Amino acid sequence: MPDKLDLSELMSFDKSALQKAQTDEKNSLPTQAVIEEEKRQGGGSSDSTP
Repeated sequence: MPDKLDLSELMSFDKSALQKAQTDEKNSLPTQAVIEEEKRQGGGSSDSTP
């Protein structure tokens, strides 16, 4: 492996050719109301301690 990296391609990279990406954040955590409803229904996971 060479001691110094060749950065010539990196220095000549054209950033204007890149496209803007649209990202959507997703919140998969349940709301407090959903948690309370599951507790009332006994819908907890089987590995929970009593």
